[in-house]
This record gives sequence, structure tokens and C-alpha cells, in this order.
Amino acid sequence: MNKKMVTTAALLIALSIVLGAFGAHGLKKIATLERVASFETGVRYQFYSAISILILGLNNEKFKFNLKPIYTLLLVGMSCFSISIYLLSLQDFLGVKLSFLGPITPLGGAIMIASWGVFITKLIKQK
Repeated sequence: MNKKMVTTAALLIALSIVLGAFGAHGLKKIATLERVASFETGVRYQFYSAISILILGLNNEKFKFNLKPIYTLLLVGMSCFSISIYLLSLQDFLGVKLSFLGPITPLGGAIMIASWGVFITKLIKQK
């Protein structure tokens, strides 16, 4: 087990539950349905990434390669993707124009995809 990965995953899962509850209850009172749906997408991908990190961290010893690059890419990609969506969804409430964050969302998605590409490549090369 990789304690750092498992701890990070547990914190991200807890945070996604808190943010999901906020999106389902508090955000619906202050944002459009479109913004709420976007926010929920950010929560969903944060949760998926956290579960992935948890599974990798719990199975660390089964891999004959270092999971740190995959962990880092997943964490950075998820952060870029989800945090940019959270902020874009809240921009009207915050009273700030954050449209410059728009390109960060797909970049975060691309980084998450790259993390799985690295994982697959390392897995194929593993003896």
C-alpha cells in the first residue's frame, strides 16, 4: 500500500462528497441549472480520479514500476479539470469574470488521459 496515495484519495473522496452535497443543495439556489450540471461534472471526475488513485495506492506492490508519475498526472489533471469547472460554475455568484479558465478544463482532461496512457505503457512494458 502507498499511504500517501491512499490518504490523498480518501481526502479527495471526502471533498467530492462535500462538494456534491453543496452542488445538489446550495448551488441550486444561486446558479442556473447549466452551471449546476457543470459543477456536478467536476465533482464526478474528481470522484472518479480519487477512486482511481485509491485503487492504485492500495495495489502499489503489485506493480513493478513507479506509480508516482501516474499519481502526479492524475492529481494535476483532476485539479485543473475540476477546479476550473468549480470556479467557472461559481463565477456569477463570486461576481468575477473567470472565462479565462475555460481552456484549463480540457487541458486537465488531456492530462488525466495522459496519466492513463503512461499507466498502460508501463503496464505493457512490465515483465
